[in-house]
Amino acid sequence: MRYEKGRKDATRRRITEVASERFRSGGIAASGLASIMSDAGLTNGAFYPHFQSKEELVRESVAAALDAQSAQVREALASGGPDLAISAYLSTEHRDDPAKGCASAALLPELARQPAETRRLYAERLEALVRQMSAALPPQTKDPEGVALGVFATLVGALQLARAAAGTELSDRILAAGADAARALIRPC
Repeated sequence: MRYEKGRKDATRRRITEVASERFRSGGIAASGLASIMSDAGLTNGAFYPHFQSKEELVRESVAAALDAQSAQVREALASGGPDLAISAYLSTEHRDDPAKGCASAALLPELARQPAETRRLYAERLEALVRQMSAALPPQTKDPEGVALGVFATLVGALQLARAAAGTELSDRILAAGADAARALIRPC
């Protein structure tokens, strides 16, 4: 049976999207291929024509999530500069929806245990995000990439802490404190 042109690519994208959301919401190790395929509306057997292994799916899913995040950061920076990017990242909406949020905040401990190829891919995408942020910093910023790394580390850490304390008043305080700390890093001296 022949399928229309592009169907295999569309199916692969669908599997990647579902896996990306599942990994960010429940973790890589806790997300089995059977549940990912079921959520994608496919059988287990449909996995292997698209991916050689779960590791390959993890790499592609993380890359897709980070590429989407890069587009969101680019849009926020273009619309309102670093301040808007910080506000959007440390929003209650982002905190409360890890499946659609930052792959770094959701997956760092697991990404650190992934094969070298996945860690390299992550590092490349992280460097691209840092370059985006550094390009939007005030021109008098000394070491813009260093400042951008500090901002990103502050944002990710604050989001992780806020998620761990979700449902408490402390969680909201962490978001606010993280935003204040990130903004302090980008203020000209």
